[in-house]
Amino acid sequence: MTTPTSPLPDGYARTRAWLHDYFDRHAAEAWAALTSDEKVSGIRATVRAGRARMRHLLTSWLPTNLTGARVLDAGCGTGAAAVELARRGAEVLAIDLSPTLVQVARERAAQSSLRGRIDFRAGDMLDPALGTFDHVLAMDSLIHYEGPDALSALATLAPRVRHSMVWTFAPRTPLLAVMHAVGRWFPHGDRAPRIVPVAEQAVREAVAGATALVGWQVGRTQVVRQGFYTSQAMELSLTPRRNP
Repeated sequence: MTTPTSPLPDGYARTRAWLHDYFDRHAAEAWAALTSDEKVSGIRATVRAGRARMRHLLTSWLPTNLTGARVLDAGCGTGAAAVELARRGAEVLAIDLSPTLVQVARERAAQSSLRGRIDFRAGDMLDPALGTFDHVLAMDSLIHYEGPDALSALATLAPRVRHSMVWTFAPRTPLLAVMHAVGRWFPHGDRAPRIVPVAEQAVREAVAGATALVGWQVGRTQVVRQGFYTSQAMELSLTPRRNP
């Protein structure tokens, strides 16, 4: 993986456009079902369980009491993480490329009496107009990008984040490569969108070498495997500056 640079590479914009089309025009209904309590296929049930484990892991890496904190849920999907963070006191800006999924998220959040704590928006999670944040959570929203593009996205967010970014990438392992190959033979409704595996060491080296991430360090990291779901969580924390 090369060191991310600014401005964002063209590959990021191309993938972002593809994801908007995929999730809003082709997969919104299936994604809404996956993130609900509806019965799904056995394959998708393992993905649902894996995502629940990953969401619990990432949110556990953020402070238990988020009162007064502003958190960006970058790629919020149908809003499960945003609701959990709002329940812990955070003011959450939850954004996703798919207006259809954002509308589902709004409707579900309305049932939780937390609407005032969550600002749901459809758009680009890197938009500087979104302002500054104490923490960023990006669960499986960067796994579709090439490694340098994903790291460039984090580097773009970093100057506007005060404490931490918790995010996921697809780990490059022989098992995951086999699963991706097998997945091409699944029924269309059980197929996942394109995922780009990245080696953990490459991620660490890119973080260490990125000018825009000076002062940021890799903290906890953990792989979650559940059936046909595999993703790796990573914590990036801003090192407190010492007074001279």
